[in-house]
Order: sequence, then structure tokens, then C-alpha cells
Amino acid sequence: MDLGYRLLVGLIRICFRWLGLRLRITGLRNVPDHGGVVLAINHTAHVDFIFAGFGVVKANGRLVRFMAKKSIWQHPVAGRVMQMCRHIPVDRAHGGEGLRLAIEALEDGQVVGVYPEGTSSRSFEVKELKTGAVRMAQATGSPIVPTIVWGAQRMWTKDHPRNLTRSHIPVHVAYGTPIHVRPEDNVAEVTRRLREAMARLLDDVIAEYPPMTGEDLAFLPARWGGTAPTPEQAHGRDLSDSLRTKDEWTR
Repeated sequence: MDLGYRLLVGLIRICFRWLGLRLRITGLRNVPDHGGVVLAINHTAHVDFIFAGFGVVKANGRLVRFMAKKSIWQHPVAGRVMQMCRHIPVDRAHGGEGLRLAIEALEDGQVVGVYPEGTSSRSFEVKELKTGAVRMAQATGSPIVPTIVWGAQRMWTKDHPRNLTRSHIPVHVAYGTPIHVRPEDNVAEVTRRLREAMARLLDDVIAEYPPMTGEDLAFLPARWGGTAPTPEQAHGRDLSDSLRTKDEWTR
């Protein structure tokens, strides 16, 4: 089962070595060995899902079914990969079907990876979260594992050129203490707790990450002395992008 997915993981491992990436993974004990798990991942890079999933494989050999925008399935190559790995398509305009498929995967005992921020963070801070991760955890009794990937934004993220050379970039992955959602819990309140847990974990990871200097300060939050947009500035850019996209749709 999932032979193609596991072969892909092996190829990714080879790519890590070729790129000279300095990968550091902590908190592996927080990833359950069995049963449904919601992996709530911060979103700073186009490739951070690779590292979040790789850590789970290293922890206990489990494979992550990532929720991703449905349009990827239309790509002739990427679409086949997504189907082979049994990832979960999400239509952003009609998210109910994606949520249903994620719940089915969790009930089947799968690890489901989700970006509760919805889109990548230009500030590299944890944005406000959508409630889907908590709702699917509550519906299935699955724990939520807060997950932070840090450093991948230096490889490929919004507003910056790709850097997929052998630059020996450190990438740190941390899995936090699982959050359990009871049937009677308030979804909005648990979502707030999840964001707080992710923000604390992010601060811990940044504090232990090698110092960033020079051009790399563009990938560090302003609060940490970097030159990345503040959360308020990033929100303004996101809003501008959203309005521009909406305008293109209505032409």
C-alpha cells in the first residue's frame, strides 16, 4: 500500500542530501503511532509540507494526507502525484467537500495535514486561523498536533525568488503537545488555543535557529529584528491580492 508515496519519500530524502539541507526535527514523541491525527501546520513556504510530512515518516513511518487546493489536481504531473499520495482536494469556494473527505480520512485512522491559516504568511508569523482543523478533530475525536516548519521560507515563498541550490539551509521542524477537542468544547475557543500554541512553538523554534543576517533578514519576522512585513502590512498585501484576483474573475 502506498508504494509510490513511499518511493517519493525516498527520492525526497536523496534531494535533501543533494541540497545539503541541515534538517532538525524535534517533538517526534508528540506524533501518535496510530489513529486519526490532525497535523496543524504553519504556512510560510511553498515547500513546508514536504518537511512536515517527512518528520512524521521519520517518527513512526506514517504518511500524511495533505489538504491542498483542488486546482493542483488539474496539473498533468502534480495532479497524478496528488492522486497517488491520496491527498485531499479542497475547493476554497466550497470547502464542505474537502472537510468531509478529511473527516473520512481521520475516521480511517490517517494523519491529515492542514494549513489552518489558509494561505501562506508574508510576515512569517502565525496568522489568524480558520476553524476547520478544530472542527474535523472534534467530529472524529482525533488529536491536533501543532506543527512548525521554519527555514523553508528561505527556499521558496511568496514575493521572493526560489533558492533550490545547494545552499545548506537549516530547516527546523517541531511537533507540539497534542490538543484534544471534546464534543462540548467551543470551536472558536479551541481555535484560539491552537493559534497560541503554534505561536509559542514558533517562537521556541526561531530562538534556537541559527542567527539570520544580511539578505536573510527578509525571511525573519519584524518582531525578531527582521525586515519581513509586519502582520498588519502583510494583511494589507493579502487583501490587495484578494481584490485583484476577484477583479480578474469578474472581467
